[in-house]
Amino acid sequence: MDAFLQQLVNGLSLGSIYALIALGYTMVYGIVGLINFAHGDVYMIGAYVGYAVTMYTGFGFIPALLISMVTCAVLGMLIERIAYRPLRNSTRIAALITAIGVSLLLEYTMMAFVGAQVRAYPKVLDNQLFYVGDVIISSQQIIIVITSIVLMILLQFVVHKTKRGRAMRAVSYDMDTAKMMGIEVDQTISFTFLLGSALAGAAGVLVGIYYNSIDPLMGMMPGLKAFVAAVFGGIGSIPGAMIGGLSIGVIETLVAGYGGSLYRDAAVFAILILVLLIRPSGLLGKKKGDKA
Repeated sequence: MDAFLQQLVNGLSLGSIYALIALGYTMVYGIVGLINFAHGDVYMIGAYVGYAVTMYTGFGFIPALLISMVTCAVLGMLIERIAYRPLRNSTRIAALITAIGVSLLLEYTMMAFVGAQVRAYPKVLDNQLFYVGDVIISSQQIIIVITSIVLMILLQFVVHKTKRGRAMRAVSYDMDTAKMMGIEVDQTISFTFLLGSALAGAAGVLVGIYYNSIDPLMGMMPGLKAFVAAVFGGIGSIPGAMIGGLSIGVIETLVAGYGGSLYRDAAVFAILILVLLIRPSGLLGKKKGDKA
């Protein structure tokens, strides 16, 4: 039982990071119907920004987190404006290919500047251990989970309680009608990319702290797993992305703990296949045509 609880704790801390990344996927898809496969690499940029801030300025966790979020927010807006907006009325395959191209551009541009080697992340948080019976909980895990929860609550507040959030929901419901009602659709879409990219930047810093290493290709697998989390929870649903991220994190750690680490990735993608076969709309997603 204690071993199960330990894996559950580890899974929740990992899953909270997946949830932050998945929120970016699900918001962008909910607004423009685009799977932004460059999103995982925005998270990678966030990790490197946090690394640079802590390594070369001596700033601590909070400044590194905020600077990373701001940098990635600006990057997300630029990607939307330069790469995706000109293709707004093009076919979905054109947008998808562009997203893959942007992903490769970010990866290899970063590799050209910093090299391909793995870097150890600076120690920005003390890692005190707490024992609850035989279950070990680290202070880093607590901070990661709390930070993720706070950011998710702030996102929910922005989406449901602010004018910009109401505009996002209106555009998600019907873009053409929202435009006729006077909503600035382009600004709203840019704001959506800003929010999702900021959360990805925060996730990058948290992953650097959690795993103590970063590299230019680190966004590929977590990005794909976060996409699976978004599909599992219901692509386009913000609560679904949260639940999906936490669920994927727990499932991955349980499989690694009881079935072997070789199967953890396979289990995640097996879930994707099962969801697409059994419930393509995900746990909280709505079937095509449903808007309520």
